[in-house]
Amino acid sequence: MVVLNKIYTRTGDTGETALGDGSRVAKHSQRVTAYGTVDELNATLGVARLHADDLADGLMAERIAMIQNDLFDLGADLCTPNMEKDADREYAPLRMAEAQVDRLEAEIDEMNPKLEPLRSFILPGGSPLATHLHICRTVCRRAERLSVELSGMESINPVGVKYLNRLSDWFFVAGRIANNDGKDDILWVPGANR
Repeated sequence: MVVLNKIYTRTGDTGETALGDGSRVAKHSQRVTAYGTVDELNATLGVARLHADDLADGLMAERIAMIQNDLFDLGADLCTPNMEKDADREYAPLRMAEAQVDRLEAEIDEMNPKLEPLRSFILPGGSPLATHLHICRTVCRRAERLSVELSGMESINPVGVKYLNRLSDWFFVAGRIANNDGKDDILWVPGANR
Protein backbone atom coordinates (compact mmCIF):
# COMPACT_ATOMS: atom_id res chain seq x y z
CA MET A 1 0.00 0.00 0.00
CA VAL A 2 1.19 3.51 -0.78
CA VAL A 3 0.89 6.19 1.91
CA LEU A 4 1.65 9.76 0.92
CA ASN A 5 1.21 11.93 3.97
CA LYS A 6 3.98 14.40 3.15
CA ILE A 7 4.53 15.49 -0.45
CA TYR A 8 7.85 17.29 -0.21
CA THR A 9 10.81 15.53 1.38
CA ARG A 10 13.75 17.71 0.31
CA THR A 11 15.68 14.52 -0.51
CA GLY A 12 15.82 15.46 -4.19
CA ASP A 13 17.18 18.96 -3.69
CA THR A 14 20.66 17.88 -4.77
CA GLY A 15 19.47 16.44 -8.10
CA GLU A 16 19.08 12.83 -7.05
CA THR A 17 16.03 10.65 -6.55
CA ALA A 18 15.32 7.27 -4.98
CA LEU A 19 14.47 4.24 -7.09
CA GLY A 20 12.05 1.50 -6.07
CA ASP A 21 14.81 -0.48 -4.37
CA GLY A 22 15.95 2.51 -2.31
CA SER A 23 19.09 3.21 -4.34
CA ARG A 24 19.68 6.81 -5.38
CA VAL A 25 20.46 8.04 -8.89
CA ALA A 26 20.70 11.35 -10.72
CA LYS A 27 17.34 12.69 -11.78
CA HIS A 28 18.64 12.79 -15.36
CA SER A 29 19.60 9.09 -15.39
CA GLN A 30 18.28 7.01 -18.27
CA ARG A 31 16.03 5.01 -15.92
CA VAL A 32 14.40 8.14 -14.47
CA THR A 33 14.06 9.61 -17.97
CA ALA A 34 12.28 6.44 -19.16
CA TYR A 35 9.78 6.18 -16.32
CA GLY A 36 9.35 9.96 -16.26
CA THR A 37 8.27 9.82 -19.90
CA VAL A 38 5.80 7.04 -19.03
CA ASP A 39 4.41 9.41 -16.38
CA GLU A 40 4.18 12.18 -19.01
CA LEU A 41 2.30 9.77 -21.26
CA ASN A 42 -0.13 9.00 -18.46
CA ALA A 43 -0.82 12.70 -17.86
CA THR A 44 -1.30 13.25 -21.59
CA LEU A 45 -3.71 10.32 -21.69
CA GLY A 46 -5.65 11.91 -18.82
CA VAL A 47 -6.41 14.85 -21.11
CA ALA A 48 -7.57 12.47 -23.86
CA ARG A 49 -9.83 10.72 -21.38
CA LEU A 50 -11.75 13.98 -20.89
CA HIS A 51 -13.11 13.51 -24.42
CA ALA A 52 -13.78 9.76 -24.28
CA ASP A 53 -17.01 9.37 -22.30
CA ASP A 54 -19.37 9.59 -25.26
CA LEU A 55 -17.53 7.12 -27.47
CA ALA A 56 -18.77 3.54 -27.63
CA ASP A 57 -21.08 4.02 -24.63
CA GLY A 58 -18.19 4.83 -22.32
CA LEU A 59 -16.10 1.81 -23.33
CA MET A 60 -13.28 4.02 -24.62
CA ALA A 61 -13.09 5.90 -21.30
CA GLU A 62 -13.05 2.59 -19.43
CA ARG A 63 -10.23 1.26 -21.60
CA ILE A 64 -8.24 4.46 -21.18
CA ALA A 65 -8.66 4.20 -17.40
CA MET A 66 -7.25 0.66 -17.53
CA ILE A 67 -4.30 1.86 -19.61
CA GLN A 68 -3.63 4.67 -17.14
CA ASN A 69 -3.45 2.10 -14.35
CA ASP A 70 -1.14 -0.07 -16.50
CA LEU A 71 1.13 2.94 -17.04
CA PHE A 72 1.52 3.32 -13.27
CA ASP A 73 2.41 -0.38 -13.17
CA LEU A 74 4.98 0.22 -15.90
CA GLY A 75 6.42 3.20 -14.04
CA ALA A 76 6.78 1.06 -10.91
CA ASP A 77 8.43 -1.67 -12.97
CA LEU A 78 10.93 0.71 -14.59
CA CYS A 79 11.58 2.40 -11.23
CA THR A 80 12.81 -0.85 -9.66
CA PRO A 81 16.17 -1.96 -11.09
CA ASN A 82 17.91 -5.31 -10.85
CA MET A 83 15.18 -7.71 -11.97
CA GLU A 84 17.61 -10.55 -11.38
CA LYS A 85 17.35 -9.81 -7.62
CA ASP A 86 13.53 -9.96 -7.51
CA ALA A 87 13.47 -13.44 -5.91
CA ASP A 88 15.71 -12.24 -3.07
CA ARG A 89 13.61 -9.20 -2.15
CA GLU A 90 11.39 -9.13 0.91
CA TYR A 91 8.49 -7.93 -1.26
CA ALA A 92 8.17 -8.85 -4.92
CA PRO A 93 8.26 -5.69 -7.04
CA LEU A 94 5.43 -4.97 -9.43
CA ARG A 95 6.36 -6.10 -12.94
CA MET A 96 4.41 -5.82 -16.19
CA ALA A 97 2.77 -9.07 -17.29
CA GLU A 98 2.09 -10.56 -20.73
CA ALA A 99 -1.65 -10.45 -19.92
CA GLN A 100 -1.51 -6.66 -20.13
CA VAL A 101 -0.05 -6.86 -23.64
CA ASP A 102 -2.60 -9.53 -24.58
CA ARG A 103 -5.46 -7.26 -23.47
CA LEU A 104 -4.22 -4.45 -25.73
CA GLU A 105 -3.96 -6.86 -28.66
CA ALA A 106 -7.51 -8.12 -28.06
CA GLU A 107 -8.83 -4.55 -27.96
CA ILE A 108 -6.98 -3.65 -31.17
CA ASP A 109 -8.40 -6.79 -32.82
CA GLU A 110 -11.90 -5.79 -31.66
CA MET A 111 -11.62 -2.19 -32.94
CA ASN A 112 -9.80 -2.77 -36.22
CA PRO A 113 -12.59 -4.51 -38.22
CA LYS A 114 -14.70 -1.34 -37.89
CA LEU A 115 -12.11 0.56 -39.94
CA GLU A 116 -11.59 0.70 -43.68
CA PRO A 117 -8.03 -0.16 -44.71
CA LEU A 118 -5.84 2.90 -45.13
CA ARG A 119 -4.73 3.93 -48.61
CA SER A 120 -2.59 6.78 -47.27
CA PHE A 121 -0.96 7.83 -44.03
CA ILE A 122 -3.21 9.94 -41.84
CA LEU A 123 -2.44 13.31 -40.33
CA PRO A 124 -2.95 13.72 -36.59
CA GLY A 125 -6.23 15.51 -36.07
CA GLY A 126 -9.96 15.23 -36.51
CA SER A 127 -12.00 14.99 -33.34
CA PRO A 128 -10.59 16.28 -30.03
CA LEU A 129 -10.23 12.69 -28.76
CA ALA A 130 -8.46 11.52 -31.91
CA THR A 131 -6.10 14.49 -31.75
CA HIS A 132 -5.19 13.77 -28.14
CA LEU A 133 -4.75 10.05 -28.86
CA HIS A 134 -2.28 10.92 -31.62
CA ILE A 135 -0.31 13.04 -29.14
CA CYS A 136 -0.37 10.05 -26.76
CA ARG A 137 0.90 7.83 -29.58
CA THR A 138 3.94 10.04 -30.16
CA VAL A 139 4.75 10.34 -26.44
CA CYS A 140 4.35 6.56 -26.20
CA ARG A 141 6.84 6.04 -29.00
CA ARG A 142 9.31 8.30 -27.19
CA ALA A 143 8.82 6.32 -23.95
CA GLU A 144 9.43 3.15 -25.95
CA ARG A 145 12.64 4.50 -27.50
CA LEU A 146 13.92 5.62 -24.09
CA SER A 147 13.06 2.25 -22.54
CA VAL A 148 14.83 0.40 -25.36
CA GLU A 149 17.86 2.63 -24.82
CA LEU A 150 17.73 1.83 -21.09
CA SER A 151 17.56 -1.89 -21.87
CA GLY A 152 20.92 -1.57 -23.64
CA MET A 153 22.45 -0.16 -20.46
CA GLU A 154 20.68 -2.02 -17.67
CA SER A 155 18.40 -4.98 -17.16
CA ILE A 156 14.70 -4.17 -17.54
CA ASN A 157 11.54 -6.21 -17.93
CA PRO A 158 11.16 -6.81 -21.70
CA VAL A 159 7.38 -6.97 -21.30
CA GLY A 160 7.40 -3.23 -20.57
CA VAL A 161 8.92 -2.48 -23.97
CA LYS A 162 6.47 -4.85 -25.65
CA TYR A 163 3.58 -3.12 -23.85
CA LEU A 164 4.68 0.32 -25.08
CA ASN A 165 5.07 -0.98 -28.62
CA ARG A 166 1.57 -2.42 -28.61
CA LEU A 167 0.14 0.63 -26.84
CA SER A 168 1.27 2.98 -29.61
CA ASP A 169 -0.61 0.73 -32.06
CA TRP A 170 -3.63 0.87 -29.75
CA PHE A 171 -3.52 4.69 -29.76
CA PHE A 172 -3.37 4.73 -33.56
CA VAL A 173 -6.39 2.43 -33.97
CA ALA A 174 -8.34 4.12 -31.16
CA GLY A 175 -7.63 7.50 -32.76
CA ARG A 176 -9.21 6.26 -35.96
CA ILE A 177 -12.21 4.95 -34.00
CA ALA A 178 -12.49 8.40 -32.41
CA ASN A 179 -12.66 9.86 -35.93
CA ASN A 180 -16.03 8.31 -36.70
CA ASP A 181 -14.53 4.85 -37.25
CA GLY A 182 -11.94 6.35 -39.59
CA LYS A 183 -14.46 8.13 -41.84
CA ASP A 184 -13.24 11.51 -40.58
CA ASP A 185 -9.52 10.72 -40.74
CA ILE A 186 -7.44 13.42 -42.38
CA LEU A 187 -5.40 11.78 -45.12
CA TRP A 188 -1.90 12.83 -46.06
CA VAL A 189 -1.62 13.97 -49.68
CA PRO A 190 2.06 13.61 -50.61
CA GLY A 191 3.47 16.78 -52.19
CA ALA A 192 0.11 18.56 -52.07
CA ASN A 193 1.62 21.97 -51.35
CA ARG A 194 4.61 22.05 -53.70
